[in-house]
Amino acid sequence: MQLHLSSLPGGRLGPEAFAFVDWLAEAGQAWWQLLPLGPPDEHGSPYKSVSAFAAWRGWLAEPDAPVCEEEIAAFRARQGFWLDEWGRFAGARAVADQVRFDREWGALRRHARERGVWLLGDVPIYVAPGSCDHLAHPELFRPGAVAGAPPDDFNPEGQHWGNPLYDWPALRRRRYRWWVERLRRTFELFDAVRIDHFRGFVAYWAVPEEAASAREGSWKRGPGRAVFDAVRAQMGELAVVAEDLGAITKPVTRLRRELGFPGMVVLQFAFDPDDPRGPHRLENHERHSVAYTGTHDTDTLRGWWEGARQEQRAGAAAALRAAGLEGDEPWWSLLRLAHTSPADLAMVQAQDVLGLGSHARMNRPGTEGGNWGWRLEPGALTAERAARLRDSTQTAGRVST
Repeated sequence: MQLHLSSLPGGRLGPEAFAFVDWLAEAGQAWWQLLPLGPPDEHGSPYKSVSAFAAWRGWLAEPDAPVCEEEIAAFRARQGFWLDEWGRFAGARAVADQVRFDREWGALRRHARERGVWLLGDVPIYVAPGSCDHLAHPELFRPGAVAGAPPDDFNPEGQHWGNPLYDWPALRRRRYRWWVERLRRTFELFDAVRIDHFRGFVAYWAVPEEAASAREGSWKRGPGRAVFDAVRAQMGELAVVAEDLGAITKPVTRLRRELGFPGMVVLQFAFDPDDPRGPHRLENHERHSVAYTGTHDTDTLRGWWEGARQEQRAGAAAALRAAGLEGDEPWWSLLRLAHTSPADLAMVQAQDVLGLGSHARMNRPGTEGGNWGWRLEPGALTAERAARLRDSTQTAGRVST
């Protein structure tokens, strides 16, 4: 199930995070997917964090818990690549806060493993402008251009993200060590990771720094598999989910398959009448993939249904009839349909289990205000909800008991 720490009733680690793991186990769910854990930006986005390595102090259940010098020394010995840079950037107590986070997160992860629940993290491909990483390693980023996306039917001017772009030749000369250490730290915290904007490793859209519009950008060649080969040489095989949504070319799909990474399919994209052969249509799902009801960037299932065009609803209704899943709550029927996907893993959003509408949406891409703030109401995830989700999961053959 997808649920960020910020969406727990208290928005942090501690008893409520442990209780959510217990609820997942009761509901027959094996994976908890979270968003990036770094300090969010001023709009609450975890995708423009000031650190690619450090966790946010705001997650701590006990932010004033004592930390001894021996703990700090041991942590620094393990995390020396990035920790001192973060301490200089974030201030005097920043290092101790990372020790506190490791302590609390480690306890949660052990509890999850005991309950048969695995943790899936999220790695944004880019770092934030002016972040600790950007300032500490200017030699790894190319001047004069920033990240973005080209124009499309939804964004005629393209998307001007503004993130610094990697100087891939400079990273190659250093054997991609920054990326090796970044993923090493990520896999210390999670059992598997989703890599955002995977297509950027094949080709990325570079926008001139002073450009008024992303329309002025151009495609540049990425490093391909070299980054992942360097990481594998240090760490072995990688449990990675490649975010391959949007305009994906054959070279992107080829690289993903060569690396053995599952891609993503999203049920909300399955009923586009203009894309009858699209990868998101249930009949086109690959087994080696992850099927989502929606993502943090889409509406909830109920919100999607209530706002869908007539032809989209008709396509969804036909798919539900064919699967024998019609019901009074179409959004719940769609969740059950996602469970029938041949994909190895089906991932649902907590909002969809609760049948919530668009007010519970996590993010609206392209807007800066009003995002990332949704939280569970205390007690919303009841035993009845767990039993209902477990029944759907078990009926689809996705849980053994």
